[in-house]
Parts: sequence; C-alpha cells; structure tokens
Amino acid sequence: MNAKSVSTRLLESLSDCDEVVVVMHDNPDPDAIASGWGLKVLIDETVGLPTRVIGGGAIVRAENRHMVDLLEPPIELVDDFEFDDRTAAILVDCGAEASNHVLTRQGVKPFAIIDHHIADRRSIKTPFSDIRVEVAASASIIASYLREQQISPGAKLATAMLYAISTETCAYESHYSSLDRLILPWLMEYGEPELLAEIHNAPLQRSYYGDLLLALQNTFLYDEVAMCFLPRADGVEIVGEIADLLIRGDSVSRVMCGAVIAGDLLVSARTQYAEDNAAEMIRETMKGLGGSGGHAHRAGGKIPNVGESAAAIDKVSNLLRDRWLDVCGVERKRGTRLIAKREIVQHLDL
Repeated sequence: MNAKSVSTRLLESLSDCDEVVVVMHDNPDPDAIASGWGLKVLIDETVGLPTRVIGGGAIVRAENRHMVDLLEPPIELVDDFEFDDRTAAILVDCGAEASNHVLTRQGVKPFAIIDHHIADRRSIKTPFSDIRVEVAASASIIASYLREQQISPGAKLATAMLYAISTETCAYESHYSSLDRLILPWLMEYGEPELLAEIHNAPLQRSYYGDLLLALQNTFLYDEVAMCFLPRADGVEIVGEIADLLIRGDSVSRVMCGAVIAGDLLVSARTQYAEDNAAEMIRETMKGLGGSGGHAHRAGGKIPNVGESAAAIDKVSNLLRDRWLDVCGVERKRGTRLIAKREIVQHLDL
C-alpha cells in the first residue's frame, strides 16, 4: 500500500475545519506571498474550504511591490484578525515562536506550520507540520503539494513561486535542494519569463539611492567580516539588500548590516561558510536584545524601541558589532572603511 503524500495528509487534517486562514509573516516577502497564494489554490481546488491569506505590515521592497502589482496575489494586509475555534490557522514561511506574525500577537496556536527556516529548539505540537530547513524556499514545498495533487499553478502563481525561489537563494546554486531542483523545471513550464524580468527590474524610488550611498559610506571591514550600521534609513529593504551586496565582495565571507527605522534597529546577516549557521550566529548576537531567525546562510532580527538619539544608537550598534565579531572569531575591533574617507571627501566637489 502506497504511503499518503504530504499534501494529502495536510488536506485530510482539515476535514473538521470550517475555514482556513493562511498567515504570512509581517511585511511579507516573495516567498511568504507565493507560499500563501499557492496554499490557497491547493485548498480551493481540493477540499474547497473558504480560505484567506493574511499578513501584517506592508510590502516594502520595490521588487516585492512590483510583483504584487503585476501578479495580483489574493493576499490581505491586516492590523488584526479574529480567529474562530473552527478556523485552521496555517502559518507559512515563518516559525510559530517568531514574534513577527499575527498569531503570536494574539496568542493563537497554529493549526499547521509549513516552513523552511531553522526553528527554535522548543517543540510546538500542531496537527500538521512540514518544516524542511534544507529546502531553499517555502514556495518549493507548496509547489510540491500542487504537483502531488496534479494542480496547475497557472502563469502568475508559477511566476511568483519562481521569483520567490530566486530571492531565497540569491542565485547561489549550492543552496538548492533536491526538491528545489525537481520543482524549478515544473514551475518553468507555467511561468512567464517576461514577468520575471519585469519584477527583477522594478523601478526604484529616489530615496533608495540616498540609503545606498549612506550604507556604503558606513561600511567597515574587519578581516573577512563586513559590517554596516546606518543611523537611519527611509526604507527597510536597504538592510537586506546591502547585506546581499556586501557578501558578494571577493574578500568578504560574513556580513552584518543594520539600520534604525521608526525607532527599531533592523539587522541582516549573511555568511558564505558551509559550516556556519547564520540563524544561530544572529541569535547569539541578539541574545537579550531582540528577536531573530533565518537560515544557515541568511538571517535577520529586530531590536525594538532603540530610540533615535545618536548616543542610544551608537551604544546598541557597538554592542552588536562586538558580539558579531566575537561570534565570527575576529579579534580586531578597529575596522577599515570599505571606501576610504579621503575618496568620499575627494569626490564631494566633483
């Protein structure tokens, strides 16, 4: 007798539920959006339960906003939500222990978790759980459900899933799992290359370039470690984008980037070493200060309410710098500017 597929077990677990609410993390990224959308299609096409896809915050990155404008995923951004006792709350692309989703804020236990992040050590029992940390994107897991149930994702959903996988891997082929490699050709049969190209080349606001300039001017090198802390930024996307940019440096193997936005310090970390665990490294760095999470090579966190005074920002930034360098095993505490100060000053008058 053949074993039931993972997707069949998920669908059967919903038999006593009246409706489904798919919960994305706050400020959902392409993986959360594509995963939530794909799960709604799966449920709509099989058990047919009323299904909504919700998340908090806003769509912040230019490419992500452009993706939503072009593909029109059926997602809702909400400040609050009422969960009924017979509502199955399915958490996608996020762990139950994380603080950046509506379930944690309301104290609601998820019915199911589908994710690829490294989870907290605490065990949270749910009727259904599918957490695969080796997989590049949660969208790959959801796409495999659609494939198992022989459901076409359609052009727009397939394009969203392809973009999600692309953003999660940052084009590093070594980060693809066997499932990702199986799913990509299947999705490419349905996806639209023209839409993908348009998303990748989304228009950027003028303020983005100011954030980028300030970030490069505030980047320091400590042996193989690059660090960048901004006293302020107009857009939250700059934190992860600068981390992605710096990790591409030919002499850089680990990165931490942070910026104060609306009084909170947002942090992104990257590492190139196969033996590293960025999620554990950032968790150790942020201990007692704020929440964090991530993958083996990419992670992030937030320290709330650090204030906007220069003294308060310098204090917490210096603490994070020292902790991150200790975690990375770097003894040198004095950094070298990525771009020499004389070059910055010299070109101001050009």
